[in-house]
Amino acid sequence: MSTDKPPSMHSCSQSNLFRVGKDSRGRWVVQDQQGLRGGLFVDRAQALKFAMFENGNRPQAVIMVAGVLELDIGRSPNPWPHILAGALSGLQRVA
Repeated sequence: MSTDKPPSMHSCSQSNLFRVGKDSRGRWVVQDQQGLRGGLFVDRAQALKFAMFENGNRPQAVIMVAGVLELDIGRSPNPWPHILAGALSGLQRVA
């Protein structure tokens, strides 16, 4: 039985979608939806292996991009979805 777990596993309530595609120089790019995880890869197999490992081996969470996909390392992650999800979880609909 394998005890390997993705190093940056987040809570199950958070979406772990990964985009995979090629940049303008022909390198394979992987980046998660929040812009927190990703990288450049020499081949498609290694890019997919990384994306699958990081999302808990869920192929339905990997999106292949048909056009050019540039790795955006300057983007700051948006904390609002996580903050709002936590704040709204305790609320109930009254009406």
